[in-house]
Amino acid sequence: MKNLLYVVFILLIMNQAGLADDRSAVKELLESKLDAAIEVMQKKDLEQKAKNKKIIAIVTPIFNFPLMAKLSLGRKYWPGLSKEKKERFTDLFIKRLKASYVDKLTLYTDEKVVYKLPVHSKRKIEIPTELISKNNKISMLYKFHQSKHSWKIYDIEVEGVSIILTYRSQFDQVLSKGTIDDLLLKLEKPENK
Repeated sequence: MKNLLYVVFILLIMNQAGLADDRSAVKELLESKLDAAIEVMQKKDLEQKAKNKKIIAIVTPIFNFPLMAKLSLGRKYWPGLSKEKKERFTDLFIKRLKASYVDKLTLYTDEKVVYKLPVHSKRKIEIPTELISKNNKISMLYKFHQSKHSWKIYDIEVEGVSIILTYRSQFDQVLSKGTIDDLLLKLEKPENK
């Protein structure tokens, strides 16, 4: 019995160490990608279009864009779509989300990003951050899930508002009065500034 308790205790310690390693690794991943993106934004010798392209290349690997597309439609609409409509929606959603993300980053001037301690629950890690400027502080929460080979962002909350839930609400408004084709046409149009 004593040996069994010892084994259970060792397994618990090893599990906690693994969780701490995951939290640290995910935090380091986020920091490295955001710092690299901010560094590109601060380059004076690059045109905005070139900056946008570099930023997308930097951050794309840490996002699970297909999952975000699926979550933005939710269980109410996603299962009923054909494979072709899922693919078309996903492509359009990813383009919209990338454009929106880059658009938000271009607002960055001289803010400082503060990374707080990651929180781990089940197969998810959340990393609270704050974007601090002279007159303002914006809280952001990056939500990661463990995919097959790595940790990926599946949602971001800005000031407590989920990007995925915001899109879902917008899409639900369109789909409650129209069809998926209406939504796809709407997504094909450039986003209003």
